[in-house]
Amino acid sequence: MSQDNHIVREKYHRLTLLLIERNLMITTMESATSGQIASLITDTEGSSAIIRGAFVTYSNEAKIRMGVPEDIIRTYSVYSVQTAEAMAGCCAAFYNADIGIGVTGTMGNIDPANADASRPGRLYYAVYFRGKITSYEVDIPPQSSRLLYKMAAAEKIVDTLFKILG
Repeated sequence: MSQDNHIVREKYHRLTLLLIERNLMITTMESATSGQIASLITDTEGSSAIIRGAFVTYSNEAKIRMGVPEDIIRTYSVYSVQTAEAMAGCCAAFYNADIGIGVTGTMGNIDPANADASRPGRLYYAVYFRGKITSYEVDIPPQSSRLLYKMAAAEKIVDTLFKILG
């Protein structure tokens, strides 16, 4: 495991302990990160106290089945802050969680089905926290593997969570 991955894993360990201490429920609806964030949260013993479940919604159909309005995807594309916001709100509502994270984007390659909206390394994510959704659009520098893209995205998100939680 690279030193960077170790740092990201340590941040998620601290986040999970903080969520347990504050009794804050968290969930995710992940596309670009394919469940990496939920996996990092559940790597810490006791995480079942703060996460009931999460969604990997890799396809548009899966996002729509979980409550993301088809009109949002059609109007703004699957690669948008609007889609990430809908994902964050839907997963938080489903699990009645304090925090919901929605993640979409392109991890290193152009999506042929959405070539106009797909930009390699462009990440869209949103955080629902107690009724308020904040969204982000960031670029991840080129990485040598999909795992490294997902870990870079996970680090951006965990840093955002620490800022939101104070």
